Amino acid sequence: MAGEDRPPGNRLDEVADAAARAFRMLPAVPQDVPPRGGTGARRPAHRVTTDPDTVERDLIKLVLTLVELLRQLMERQALQRVDAGDLTEEQEERLGATLMILHSRMIELCARYGLSMEDLNLDLGPLGTLLPPPE
Repeated sequence: MAGEDRPPGNRLDEVADAAARAFRMLPAVPQDVPPRGGTGARRPAHRVTTDPDTVERDLIKLVLTLVELLRQLMERQALQRVDAGDLTEEQEERLGATLMILHSRMIELCARYGLSMEDLNLDLGPLGTLLPPPE
């Protein structure tokens, strides 16, 4: 084969060149991508900044987002168990109180770091947002 007589470094250069060509074909920024269905303006995606001065806040935002996602999943599971009648009245009370305390702690932590609960809802682009809209 023609590529076998080349030094190994040249093959890597070819791969890098092919990747560079592929990336040049992609839109430069999310705003260059037309919205699905062609209707309405697309809002810009939120990006995590790499500013050393805000790294703690960004990390807290990411952690709180994951905790909020898990909290909402636990809440849905609890509601399903209540609807199915799997829990005693005492278990329902304890579970409800625990979920309310967790929600209030989330609000407190968001306030401590200057975040709102809406700030935790990451935009996943064409997939929509990470968390469901508030009811």
